[in-house]
Amino acid sequence: MIFIETKLKGAFILDVDRREDNRGFFARVFCQREFAMHGLKPLIAQANVAFNKKKGTLRGMHFQFPPAAETKLVRCTRGAILDIIVDLRPESPTYLDHVAVELIADNHRALYIPERFAHGYQALEDGTETSYQMGEFYTSEAEGGLRYNDPLLGLKWPLPVTEISLKDDNWKLLADVEPELKRRMIV
Repeated sequence: MIFIETKLKGAFILDVDRREDNRGFFARVFCQREFAMHGLKPLIAQANVAFNKKKGTLRGMHFQFPPAAETKLVRCTRGAILDIIVDLRPESPTYLDHVAVELIADNHRALYIPERFAHGYQALEDGTETSYQMGEFYTSEAEGGLRYNDPLLGLKWPLPVTEISLKDDNWKLLADVEPELKRRMIV
């Protein structure tokens, strides 16, 4: 695997290191040792899949508060997405900065998202599917989220939003929740 650290410390783009022959290629997409060597948590507590019928579908911006903060390893297995992560670590020099990464099924690229980051994505094609490996179990009482169109976050989505859940459309604005967010995100 090829690990490329983003400007947000601890967040990595993972490209596959292909071994090609006449059949096609083979590549490792997860290795506990390699993750640990890069200072990442190589724990998978849960694996999820999400299917998006229409391009423009938006999911996010989701996170879990400590002590149930989760790492995520996200890969697009069909179609394409624009994945955006936001650093919610109050002590971080990149607090509230974000990174956007295009994940396409054909390039097998993945995004490793550290604990205490918000995460969301938009489907760029009809029939898009994503796979998530989660480092923590889903804990409803630790669930949090921010508005995908919050002006303080300044996230740029490439398409008009065609589908979004009621819950995702109703997350509060950062200006209304930042003091509580900071308090709960401190570890």
